[in-house]
Amino acid sequence: MHKMNVLEISGLEKRFGEKQVLRGVELTVPEKKVYGFVGRNGAGKTTTMKITLGLLEADAGTVKVCGESAHYGNTKTNRFIGYLPDVPEYYSFMTPMEYLKFCGEITGLPAKEIKTRSEEMLRLVGLGEEKRRIKGFSRGMKQRLGIAQALLGRPKLLICDEPTSALDPLGRKEILDVLVAAKEETTILFSTHVLSDVEHICDEMALLNDGKIVMQGSIEDVKKKRRSNAMEIELEKASDAEEMLRVFGKGQQNKEPQMLTVLRPGTLLLGEPSMQPEILRYMADHEIAFARMEKREATLEDIFLEAIKE
Repeated sequence: MHKMNVLEISGLEKRFGEKQVLRGVELTVPEKKVYGFVGRNGAGKTTTMKITLGLLEADAGTVKVCGESAHYGNTKTNRFIGYLPDVPEYYSFMTPMEYLKFCGEITGLPAKEIKTRSEEMLRLVGLGEEKRRIKGFSRGMKQRLGIAQALLGRPKLLICDEPTSALDPLGRKEILDVLVAAKEETTILFSTHVLSDVEHICDEMALLNDGKIVMQGSIEDVKKKRRSNAMEIELEKASDAEEMLRVFGKGQQNKEPQMLTVLRPGTLLLGEPSMQPEILRYMADHEIAFARMEKREATLEDIFLEAIKE
């Protein structure tokens, strides 16, 4: 069976005054995948999503949802899309069931379907037995209800904007589990700056930096493309880390990628295993003590830091 691309974005550009936010974004999201749309805050993720939803006008480029062009304004392609904003708003006096019934009515779902579909979606997000009013909900429960609402009309594409950003670890895990379960019936575009979330649940990803996609593909492919088996070196003194960076931070003639990068204060990442003997020799000669040294496979975080430096 031919797999369809649910979302195709080509040459997307957007400027706000002097600031060019999107610089020719190219993005393809295949069906029945959880697709991670990754980038730091301000990278242009929300702008891309708002253009896809017809809420913002692009300066250039095209967006196709299920093969149809999306347009600024009341775009017909939104019938294919469920949307979860980063902070969903509710009528707090309603119960989850009342809220979904209300949403079903305003979107024109048949009455019989509203009830069965609402029950099904509340079960999916773990709120099937919840009779309380929404005002008593935690943030994580509100996010889960938001996913149920976004899935109510059986969208082909579920767009989630930073759904885990303000949640505690348990709330985050619950949302990620719900998104994996939702993949059975839809495609999910999941915007985030939390790389561990992407590693846990996404099949594919795109990395947006400074308004451009700098990397995309399956999680495995993205990891394979970069240097593997980096070495993490935690030094006893943070000032030693600064010295090491001065000496080894740049490749020869500043042409090669950085050999050492900072993971966190006092901890360095050696991305080039062949340089290991030289670095260990320097540490021994200069009596630089380390607390821990370990080999590790490249994580998405390393890849992300490496990609945005290039």
